[in-house]
Parts: sequence; structure tokens; C-alpha cells
Amino acid sequence: MKVVVAMSGGVDSSVAAALMVEEGHEVVGVTLKQWEDVDGNLPTAGCCTVGDAEDARRVSAQLDIPYYVLDYVDEFRAAVVEPFGMSYLAGRTPNPCVECNRTVRFNALLERTADLGADMLATGHYARIGQDGDGYHLRKGVDPGKDQSYVLHMLTQAQLAQIQLPVGELTKPAVREHAARLGLRTAGKPDSQEICFVGDGNYRDFLADHFPETARPGPIVDMAGAVVGTHPGTAGFTIGQRRGLGVALQEPKYVVDIDSETSTIVIGDRHDLLAAGCVVDDVSFVSGRLPAGGAVEVKVRYRSRPVPARLSPDGDQWLVVFDDPQPAVAPGQAAVFYRGDEVLGGGTIERSIQ
Repeated sequence: MKVVVAMSGGVDSSVAAALMVEEGHEVVGVTLKQWEDVDGNLPTAGCCTVGDAEDARRVSAQLDIPYYVLDYVDEFRAAVVEPFGMSYLAGRTPNPCVECNRTVRFNALLERTADLGADMLATGHYARIGQDGDGYHLRKGVDPGKDQSYVLHMLTQAQLAQIQLPVGELTKPAVREHAARLGLRTAGKPDSQEICFVGDGNYRDFLADHFPETARPGPIVDMAGAVVGTHPGTAGFTIGQRRGLGVALQEPKYVVDIDSETSTIVIGDRHDLLAAGCVVDDVSFVSGRLPAGGAVEVKVRYRSRPVPARLSPDGDQWLVVFDDPQPAVAPGQAAVFYRGDEVLGGGTIERSIQ
């Protein structure tokens, strides 16, 4: 079988490629070039750097497989970077990795898989795909600390039929051990923790450089509406944030609301963060529909734990009601639905419900 492997230049995708070679497949490595600035410079940190592409190329040479870099800068800028800036301008907290997977990465890679005459696409994500009489199922990776099923919740039956996730059955230490055994140059490479297009600064610097309109000063107010400080722009804040508020008060305060129209940040106590549920937009289900019954577990952030909830349709949107109120439910983040270790689907949080 001919397999295209998406190679980011990290250890996970390197081992994914190696595992496909060891299974006897005809393997082709590809890297998507997704970002450069207006001067044509690539990021200097995070993924998608020149060094990452060079690492992917050299691992491909070690594995004796062909390797290609595919230019998707324009598509990525339009589908991910521009909405990223506009979301912050609207007072939301986007997840660009989810949006990239939804709109660019898997569509592009599966198109190229077909163009190259390959049968399957493999990636280095920590998640698992199973199949039975009901179709394909997306499940959490076996390593709970590295599980990436959250950012894959939008995958469809047709896409899952063409995808393999070779490292989903492994722990991170096992992946590194495999890379070391093969002498791969990425065996000890640190994981990237950055947004790929932000580089070696932080997202606030990126927004100031590329979306200067987000730097609109305004007031910081308490729950009673009293002004307790000022801020340089709402893009520097997210729901649930405690540190870096720029105000000195007698007790800890948290961001509980962001009013982009008036450029106002509202802060309150921890109990003011609690939400009874949320309204979710752009929902999709892995099976194509919600499996029977409305009881699910929901993750409202990548690093949050799944919590019990009830899911029900609400016009074109979906309503999530938590069994117990949850803190820091931020518009723009993904709400992902699980049952046990299986991903049912997910969408984008439109607003919280108090």
C-alpha cells in the first residue's frame, strides 16, 4: 500500500513515517508550508520553521523515502490566520489548530494523497481510529498526557477511511525510544508548544504586528460596573484569566466577560466564572449524527478534563447543559463531545449560559 505521511519535522511524525516503512508500505513524506510573513520570512520558533522542514527532509533521507514540501501559505492565511485575528477583535478566544485541521490541513493532505496515487494518509497525532459494523470510530490516544483527539473531532467517516494514526497506540516515551533505536535525528527534539505562525514571540505581539486594530484601549470594570483599571486591548485577555490583569486588588480576580464593542474587560470572583452550559455552533459528528441519547462528556478546552453534560439540538446550533456548572467557558474555543474514550464530534462555543 502507498502511504503519504504528513511530516512536521518532529519526533511523532518521524516515527509515524518509520512505522509505515517498517510495515512494508511504499511511503512518501510531505510537509505543508503554511506560513510566511509579508516579507517571505518563515517562523523562527514553533513548528513550520526552516529547521523543521530540514529535519523532516533528513529523516525522510534516513528512511529512504521521497519527500516534498507543499505550499499552502495563501490558503492558511485566508482560512486560519485572518479568522484568528478577527476572533480576537470580536472578543473571542480561538483555537487555530482546530481551525487548521478543519479547513486546511486534512483537506490539503488528502487531496495530495490522491494526487500522488496513494491509498492512505498517516499523521503523527496521538489518537486512534477503529472500525466496526457501524463505521469508523475516533478514540483518544493511549497516552492520556499526549492525547490529541480534541483537535481531530471534525474528521468525517470519509476522511477516517483514508487516515492512519500510527503513534496513537504508543506513549510518548515509547515513541522517543523507537526514534532513538532507529537513530532518527528528531529522537530528542523538544515538542513544539507554540502557535505555528506566531514564531518566537507571543500571540499578543503577533496580533499587534498583524492586526493593530486589536490594540484598542478600554476600561477594566468589576461586576458592579465600577472602573478599576484600564487595558491596552481586549486581545490580551481570555475568559478565566487571572494573571496579568494589570490591576492590584485585595483578592484574586478573573476575567469573566469581554465586551469587544466597548473594549471593556469585566473581572469578578471565581464563582462569577461558572456557567451552566454553552451554545455550540458549527457542530459536526464523526458518525454524521449524534448517537442515541443526549448524555455526553464535554471538553471545553484542549487541556480541560471531560465533564458530564446533556447535549440537545437548538435550531442550527446545539445546547450543552453541564451536570455541574463549569468555569471559564470561552467563546471561540472548541467544545468536543465524548463517550468514554470515543470522540462523538464537536463544534465552536458561541456563548456561555449562566
